[in-house]
Amino acid sequence: MSKENVIEKLKILLADTYALYLKTQNYHWNVEGVNFKPLHLLFEEQYTDLTMAVDDIAERIRTLGDKAPGTFSAYNTMKTIEDGNENADAATMVKELSEDQENIIKSLKNVLSEAQKSEDEVTIGMIVDRIAVHEKNGWMLRSSS
Repeated sequence: MSKENVIEKLKILLADTYALYLKTQNYHWNVEGVNFKPLHLLFEEQYTDLTMAVDDIAERIRTLGDKAPGTFSAYNTMKTIEDGNENADAATMVKELSEDQENIIKSLKNVLSEAQKSEDEVTIGMIVDRIAVHEKNGWMLRSSS
């Protein structure tokens, strides 16, 4: 029940969020097929949101007094989101991103649990807002398949 536990969970969340950002942008660039336009736009909307989320999470880590990791090597040791395959077909891209929304919600809930134990209301608020975004993103992706 400490600030350090919250920070460690936020670092994992940062790595997952950055990994999901990169994967979503990858799929935005490389999606093909009859649903190209709507998926291209949906992926863009989601990776644009993730850009801001990465910044917010990193700044929260800094606010809590630690350095935010900012390298691919650091993220690779912490992330739970698998890298994307730019050669995947559109249906696979949508399926993977939908599953990744569920995975990042698990990461968010891990942070939420630690923040609640530490009575860190600011982190709690940020995390609850992010859960709502990822629940909606998951719904949008599932509805696109």
